[in-house]
Amino acid sequence: MNEIQFGNKVRQVLNRGLGGNAEVERRLKAARELALSRQRPQAAPALVLADNVLGRFGSWSGLALYVVVPLVLLTVGGAGIYNWQLNQRIAEVEEIDTQLLSDDLPIDAYLDRGFQNWLKKRSAEQ
Repeated sequence: MNEIQFGNKVRQVLNRGLGGNAEVERRLKAARELALSRQRPQAAPALVLADNVLGRFGSWSGLALYVVVPLVLLTVGGAGIYNWQLNQRIAEVEEIDTQLLSDDLPIDAYLDRGFQNWLKKRSAEQ
């Protein structure tokens, strides 16, 4: 006999009743009340709470959440990446400016076309 057959037989016996045996019925009732008193309340998972607060799956508010939340997350992520790249570019420019200003060579030398040609020839020779 498997679990399903056993469960069906128990259900049939309970549906028919216990045949007026008051002592058995009283003990079953006491056992049921004891089990219910010992039962611990289950904490609601966060997703169930969010579903209750934000809307059900079939409603328009739930559909709007499926569209709005990913778009907001995508926008925030894109803005964060843009800001990070902008900071990287600023750091690179600051480093170049610092190197130019702290060098012994005057800034006007970098603007001289002859000096630029000399640097190209020198780098080609090496």
